[in-house]
Amino acid sequence: MKKLMNLSLVYLIAALAFGVFYREFTKLNNFAGETMLRAVHTHLFMLGVVLLLLLALFVRDRSQVVQSRKMRRFLILYNLSLPLFILTLLARGIVQVLQVPLSSAANASLSGIAGISHILLTIALGLFFSLLYDSQKALQTTDAKSENK
Repeated sequence: MKKLMNLSLVYLIAALAFGVFYREFTKLNNFAGETMLRAVHTHLFMLGVVLLLLLALFVRDRSQVVQSRKMRRFLILYNLSLPLFILTLLARGIVQVLQVPLSSAANASLSGIAGISHILLTIALGLFFSLLYDSQKALQTTDAKSENK
């Protein structure tokens, strides 16, 4: 659980830092339009902070879930795919603010990496829900054992 809370704290710091970056970067470049930078803060806050804190609450007294292979797979995949996704948002947003013309190949590459990160995040979120169900099963098993005593 402490690992989840520490990861959540790291994502919180990143969310706050990128929120400031968005505000200051757009102000510095006199940019008033829509940009993907706007989504970085919110995505990091919800996917990095809130989701991991929720998981920490669900598995708090269930060491078999915390130490499971599924939890390790989730954490590795999630902490690879979420930063990759955020980097694509940042890259797209910076290009929008600076109004850098992208070649069709560069645009397609950026979109492709974003797509891959979404696929990996989807798989990681599937593991997340599986962990929630495992946590609930562990709780029911513990409750059933305590009733039989």
